[in-house]
Amino acid sequence: MFKSESKTAKLFAALNAGESLTEAQIAHRFGLKNPRATVSAMRLNHGIAVYANPAKDSKGNTVTKYRIGRPTRAVVAAGYRALALGL
Repeated sequence: MFKSESKTAKLFAALNAGESLTEAQIAHRFGLKNPRATVSAMRLNHGIAVYANPAKDSKGNTVTKYRIGRPTRAVVAAGYRALALGL
């Protein structure tokens, strides 16, 4: 799916292992300049269900944490409808 040593592959491995990571953590740990774009590419190009959940950091600021989850039936059904309509 990904090149074995790519930054995206390393991010996928961490998320797939159950980690929830913020954009700052992803940028620092994996050297990605635009974590949001990488997550979007994982969703659109590879069909990986990456969820973005709001969380509070240590200073009380709201941040987004990314995790891999299992899509609901409604999400899968919406995807099939979009494919059927050619969207």
